[in-house]
Amino acid sequence: MTTASLQHLRSIPFPLALAVLSLVTTAEAKHPTVDNIEPSSLRVTTSAGTGVLPVYVSSDWSKPQPQVTRAIIIFHGVKRNADSYFRSAKEAVQEAGIAGRGTIIIAPQFLAEEDTLPFPLDSGVLRWHRERWEGGEIATTPAPISSFDAVDAVLARLSDRSLFPALVQVVLAGHSGGGQIVQRYAVVGRGEAELTKIGVRVRYVVANPSPYVYFSEDRPLKTTGFARYTGSCTGFNRWKYGVQEAPSYVGQAAFVDMEESYIGRDVIYLLGTADTDRHDRDLDVSCKAEAEGPHRYARGKAYFTYIKLRHPDRFSQRLWEVSGVGHNQHKMLHSACGMEALFDVPGCASAKK
Repeated sequence: MTTASLQHLRSIPFPLALAVLSLVTTAEAKHPTVDNIEPSSLRVTTSAGTGVLPVYVSSDWSKPQPQVTRAIIIFHGVKRNADSYFRSAKEAVQEAGIAGRGTIIIAPQFLAEEDTLPFPLDSGVLRWHRERWEGGEIATTPAPISSFDAVDAVLARLSDRSLFPALVQVVLAGHSGGGQIVQRYAVVGRGEAELTKIGVRVRYVVANPSPYVYFSEDRPLKTTGFARYTGSCTGFNRWKYGVQEAPSYVGQAAFVDMEESYIGRDVIYLLGTADTDRHDRDLDVSCKAEAEGPHRYARGKAYFTYIKLRHPDRFSQRLWEVSGVGHNQHKMLHSACGMEALFDVPGCASAKK
């Protein structure tokens, strides 16, 4: 339990505090709560309602930022530790030297319902059931707003030329669970369109996610190649592993069209060659994920091959390997390949596939 949790409990009558402590302990054992929640926030409004999303930002983006030329939106993993990712990204800016100048760092925080146990959250703060934000599912409160709607809101703020007159590139980067939301948003997200219209380039950096969204019923064979899946996992092609039963954010859009858009987007798959632990506690080991491969490194290589085979004539997405690194966001993003993906700093040539 966090220090903030204990301080909050001291203000509650003892019997009630004991009951809350029991609930928190049980929840933390299954799904740890966050240590910190960012007080700064972004209002997200859709036809379904309004909510606020905690967001770490390295500059005051409510005022004009004429010096900003690059925005990096860094997405946390299942632990929802946006503060850690925010610090790591700011350190990367310093390491990038001249290439990092003019960079604003933005780290949204997608809270879970259990995070309300140790923290007295305002009723308007968006929160999701466990890790469902990874797939664009709707928040449980205060309104049924998709996590993809929240990403749209971040990109909409960046597309405001009165705030960011010199912006030329936006990088959406995520590791693990963050890599999952980035990859799926790259497939179905709507926020890129306005940025492209005003001449801002958009890149997606997908680092070490567990599963990916497949556009067909094909899955990698245990030997080589791909074939229509015929195993016993009945939900293998449901969202977030396939295109069936997609979240409400997708609406009536056709995945055939979305796949065409996805292929044209600037996507870099960043894979740690040592991310091969099949017993990692955060690895998705459901049958749906296992149908994509035994571990993250294998799944990433297989998915890249799958997409490339489906679009051999106009495929421009890239796979960069980070040698010897496992499931570690700091080492991945601070590697030579990570720095090139974020800042276009040369140094990853030998690892490009």
